Amino acid sequence: MPINQVNFVASFKSEQDCPKTNLPEYAFIGRSNVGKSSLINLLTGRKKLAKVSSTPGKTQLINYFKVDESWYLVDLPGYGYAQISKKKRDEWKKMIDSFLLERKTLACIFLLIDSRIPLQNIDMEFMNFLGQAQLPFVLVFTKIDKIKGKNSDENIENIRKSMLEHWESLPQHFMTSATKKTGSKEIIDFIENLNNNN
Repeated sequence: MPINQVNFVASFKSEQDCPKTNLPEYAFIGRSNVGKSSLINLLTGRKKLAKVSSTPGKTQLINYFKVDESWYLVDLPGYGYAQISKKKRDEWKKMIDSFLLERKTLACIFLLIDSRIPLQNIDMEFMNFLGQAQLPFVLVFTKIDKIKGKNSDENIENIRKSMLEHWESLPQHFMTSATKKTGSKEIIDFIENLNNNN
């Protein structure tokens, strides 16, 4: 089901500042420069809803978008961005962890993984954090159009094998390409299904 209406609500510095609502929320997060803004623009059908930048660390606050008056899309800052001070990284981590752990209306987290490269330790650490906290999440492999031929399947299979060294089984996953407009329907259908069953 395509998105008809999406509005930017506001940016927030902490979970306590975020909207008091009963609507379900879907958070998008991944390592800096994983393609999060491009994916959000693809899902919503808006070219400039989320600011796309070649510079990592563009998203620095918790950004809220209200979709079809029925759910919220939450754009979280990327993790693992090295070109800022340790103090700032610690502040971001505290903000993200607090939001994920304390947000009662959080229906699902979309953890974005770059399909072009081997699994990074920081991605595995974040995935383990979500698992240990028993937070609901799915995986989103981004930029699948950037890998030629069968290497795409091979890369993702290698990432999955690395994850399975820590996990007995993996959550649902989606394959996406903002350039080729791949995967958006599957993700929106997944969200709609969760909304209809809650």
